[in-house]
Amino acid sequence: MAGPVIACEDLHIRLGTGAVAVDVLRGIDLAIAAGESLSLVGPSGSGKSTLLMALAGLERPTAGRIRIAGTDITDLSEDALARLRGEKIGIVFQSFHLIPSMTALENVAVPLELAGAADAFARAQAELEAVGLGERLAHYPAELSGGEQQRVAIARALVPDPAILLADEPSGNLDARNGAMVADLLFRANATRGMTLVLVTHDAALAARAGRSIGLSSGRVVEDAMPSVAVAGR
Repeated sequence: MAGPVIACEDLHIRLGTGAVAVDVLRGIDLAIAAGESLSLVGPSGSGKSTLLMALAGLERPTAGRIRIAGTDITDLSEDALARLRGEKIGIVFQSFHLIPSMTALENVAVPLELAGAADAFARAQAELEAVGLGERLAHYPAELSGGEQQRVAIARALVPDPAILLADEPSGNLDARNGAMVADLLFRANATRGMTLVLVTHDAALAARAGRSIGLSSGRVVEDAMPSVAVAGR
């Protein structure tokens, strides 16, 4: 596919109205190539998570345009955005967002079932085995550790084989060991499946694993650089 897989043009997002309105994003221009790995960094309140949610179609721009895999998503309906996410975008949140009444296997199968895939459970099992949870298929979220829950969430994001993987502080609720394991899974998907990876993080070491780092401050891009730290085994 010609052109960037993600493109923002003069993107603005204002939250709230009147005297309490806040300009969270202020004229973001950004192009991300297919297969690229990119970290979004900056202080709290800089707009990192809002930008990520806008790329997922979960925050509407106040002005500007967003293109995802060649589609201008700016004015799409909620149904059309949901279809695009189901086909093109996997999302990993800091707080897992698993369905508590479903087993690990059922949680991972959900996006495939919604898409009408006949082999949803077989593919879900394969993804769980790939993240080291083949023995935990029948366990509910409450029966899993935080690290295991995040691996279930990653398997759910990966199982439709999306072109883009978005991760918002994916290791933020985890200890160092589990955080490193989660990071390895995300960068493995980027390297072996060719997925474009965009992640928000406060962790400098995690950000440095990405091939490119975008620094935000007060809703603007203030840095666009290749990290100087090369991490082996990515």
